Amino acid sequence: MLRAGMDIGVDLGTANVLVYVKGKGIVLHEPSVVAMDNNSGKVIAVGSEARRMLGRTPGNIVATRPMRDGVIADYDVTEKMLKYFISKAGGKKHFWRPRVMICIPSGVTGVEERAVKQAALQAGARKAFVIEEPLAAALGAGLDISQPTGTMVVDIGGGTTDVAVLSLGGIVQSCSLRVGGDKFDEAIVRYVRRELNLAIGERTAEEIKMEIGSAYLEPGQEKSIEIRGRHLVRGLPVAVEITNTQVYDAVRENLVAVVGAVKEVLETTPPELAADIVEKGIVLTGGGALLSGLDSLLSRETGLVVHISEDPLSCVARGTGRALSMIHVLEEGKQKKRKQEYKRKQVAQF
Repeated sequence: MLRAGMDIGVDLGTANVLVYVKGKGIVLHEPSVVAMDNNSGKVIAVGSEARRMLGRTPGNIVATRPMRDGVIADYDVTEKMLKYFISKAGGKKHFWRPRVMICIPSGVTGVEERAVKQAALQAGARKAFVIEEPLAAALGAGLDISQPTGTMVVDIGGGTTDVAVLSLGGIVQSCSLRVGGDKFDEAIVRYVRRELNLAIGERTAEEIKMEIGSAYLEPGQEKSIEIRGRHLVRGLPVAVEITNTQVYDAVRENLVAVVGAVKEVLETTPPELAADIVEKGIVLTGGGALLSGLDSLLSRETGLVVHISEDPLSCVARGTGRALSMIHVLEEGKQKKRKQEYKRKQVAQF
């Protein structure tokens, strides 16, 4: 008999890892960064402590993100990171071997899915399950996806953007982009380098995005902040001003990609479910939902009402925890999806 609190849900994100423990809620929220000693291969720090080392380490220590674009980029480091977080979530329970539910982007391959499961098992899980991010996000936002009605979720994480229409506990239409918060940060770094002749790091770019980043510019709402970096011509540290208009120009290409994915899913959604979405609107989740004006941009481009979920950062983590109590419903949804794909292939052959 499984004791209460022995199930955990993990939002294994590109930027952050959130751990949900059954009966306790979210017990851990830390950056998915690992600092390692190159010479010995020993883990120096994980999470917040390791993030503080990004771009500030000596030659023998490397602080890296083992997750890229929502999937595992470095299997061994990911396994060590998961082991640390599962152990930390368990506290003093030294022999704690929980059932673990981990979220994955909706567009991952079978190989990538197996890698996530295997990493969780190697990290100490008794059983490992995976759930697609849009499903987890919808559950975490408190949406009822078990009914035969259409629900649309746009989950913008650090590495991916997942857009999906859900019904009867499964995904009807979906699109997964390798575009997320990290791509916004990279775009800001490139823009500042190209237009302001200034070299800045990803942490500074993230701070710019959070302070004055905007997806929808309102007239007369000009903002600016001072940023510091190394001047590319003089080679000296300098401080310059950057405006929200400049930040918008930097991330505009990525915003166009996100809007395009939303429109693509809407165009292929069955008419009956599309009618439900017109009535209920679109739900935004993930850290990207906090980008100022993103809801206004999507509303203007689609003509639909856009809602930002309560505490969008933790939606997926809460959803993975809830999913452990309804595995049978999710399995039925997966079976339906496989049957639909099989039928489509059969029709395509004729």
